[in-house]
Amino acid sequence: MTRDDIIELAIEAGLYSGNPRTPGTEAMIVKRLQRFAALVAAAERKECAKACQDVVDSGMYGGRQQYAAAACRDEILARGEKGQS
Repeated sequence: MTRDDIIELAIEAGLYSGNPRTPGTEAMIVKRLQRFAALVAAAERKECAKACQDVVDSGMYGGRQQYAAAACRDEILARGEKGQS
């Protein structure tokens, strides 16, 4: 899910109607929506990476599955470092 997807969902949820009453408010609202989107994406990445780490730590799977889960975890975390959603 991209930042724009999350912003669109926030708009769809009624967090922003697109009709600011005060001039200059729209830019502030968009900036807050972008920050909100970044926070949501970071939280989702953290939870996904934790799920992958849980597979690695569980010991329920063989080497290849654990390796794949660790690689997946690393890719998820790298998205945050690259500034991706």
